[in-house]
Amino acid sequence: MGDDLKDTIRQNAAGPKRAKGDSGELEQHSLPNQIAADRYLASKSATRKRGLGIGLKKLLPPGTE
Repeated sequence: MGDDLKDTIRQNAAGPKRAKGDSGELEQHSLPNQIAADRYLASKSATRKRGLGIGLKKLLPPGTE
């Protein structure tokens, strides 16, 4: 899902903001709004993951064994 959204943001940034034609007019969401949506979706998926996100490790300095 993240790669698809990144590709979509890239495509929207490369394309025109507004397009007019015979069939109608098209305007995309602004880039800051797209970035905010990406951050929101990333934080939402991060909260669904199990665990605390903190790893506890025992550190041993070299030569103390």
